Amino acid sequence: MKPTTHSQTPSSLHAELRPLIAGPAQLAILAALSILMAATRFHAIGAALHLPDASMAVFFLGGLYLQRHRLFAGLLAAAVAIDYIAITGRGMDFFQHYCVTPSYAFLLLAYAVLWYLGRAWAPSMSARPRAMLGALAVALAAAAASFLISNGAFYWFGGRYLDPNFAEYLQRVWRWGPLFVGTTMAYIGAALLAHALIARFARPRGDAAQRHG
Repeated sequence: MKPTTHSQTPSSLHAELRPLIAGPAQLAILAALSILMAATRFHAIGAALHLPDASMAVFFLGGLYLQRHRLFAGLLAAAVAIDYIAITGRGMDFFQHYCVTPSYAFLLLAYAVLWYLGRAWAPSMSARPRAMLGALAVALAAAAASFLISNGAFYWFGGRYLDPNFAEYLQRVWRWGPLFVGTTMAYIGAALLAHALIARFARPRGDAAQRHG
């Protein structure tokens, strides 16, 4: 008889993740991520709840759990719609807002980095500590890259700075980067903790069903 091993292949890890990305569970995750993004992207609501913008975390978690290209497109459209409603709702012209510049188009790339790096890690995802630490490492790289894309595009192509230069840009990265990346990692860490807890309490029922099957 062969000795028992605890190693898992990527396909078996994906099978462990599959219940979270199918059927009603997928709809629940999509709804939760949409509500979180809306609640925190509307600055008035986010400020009232003392919640910083969770958009970067939403797109990484969406890639990890939802994965589908059309859902990425849907959440991206929702993000733009939220911005439009938030700006015009205060009586301002959307295209005249300080944050809406030609660099706004780079949000597509910034959010795609988060979504597709999350999606790339999905086959290796499970509730095991190594997989969770791997997800956090990928999330950190994705969040840093996404911030550099969006912040860099705004600084260099937004037309809001009269004399853009590398020294000033580095100061801005050092000032705002840890805040945005740290906030993103806090949301993702909370989501992964919830994943681990759900898996921990769901596993005994699944094992019992297999034993009696």
